[in-house]
Amino acid sequence: MSTFPQAFRPALLACAMLLCAAQAHAQLYKTVGPDGKITYSDTPPAANQKLLETRSLNPAAESNRLPYELSLAAGKNPVTIYTGNNCAPCNEGKSLLKSAGIPFAEKTVKTKEDSDKLQQVSGDTQLPYLQVGSRGLHGYNTEDWKGALSSAGYPASNMLPGDYRYPAAESAAPVTAAANKAAEPAAKKKKQPEPVKKEADNGFRF
Repeated sequence: MSTFPQAFRPALLACAMLLCAAQAHAQLYKTVGPDGKITYSDTPPAANQKLLETRSLNPAAESNRLPYELSLAAGKNPVTIYTGNNCAPCNEGKSLLKSAGIPFAEKTVKTKEDSDKLQQVSGDTQLPYLQVGSRGLHGYNTEDWKGALSSAGYPASNMLPGDYRYPAAESAAPVTAAANKAAEPAAKKKKQPEPVKKEADNGFRF
């Protein structure tokens, strides 16, 4: 078995460390251009592009040890589903994704801000809304969803590891700390102490 000379080992170790660092900080950028076209890329957006979302491509953190074929599809065409309360088609859609072994992020639409965000992303407020890479599907249709996932390179059979855990659902338009502060009711603001009233001077002293 061949071995590398001792002199080359430090250089090989440095290269390996740089490669690991690059993988750990790899990012997927979702941007929209002046023409309204949404693009996914692993390079930061240009000056004329608006950044919509950033996602880590760290295989250990995001893919949770996914098989290569599934990890590749999830990296190139991430899946996001927008859902609402008491939405039967939304539940059917999530059940399909889970039974097919599709990793996905869930965005909930509960407030007006969430609805506005959905309108901005999809051009409509119909639920569920499924994003597979740059492709969007309004409403739930089994065949359409399966076709979009297949075209995006997702395996036909469930390949998710048994210990895979789906990320918790998040609001489509998370409320920031600044927004929370601005919405505080006036009653919660600190009250200034009232001035002490002086008694009338009646001229008597003790």
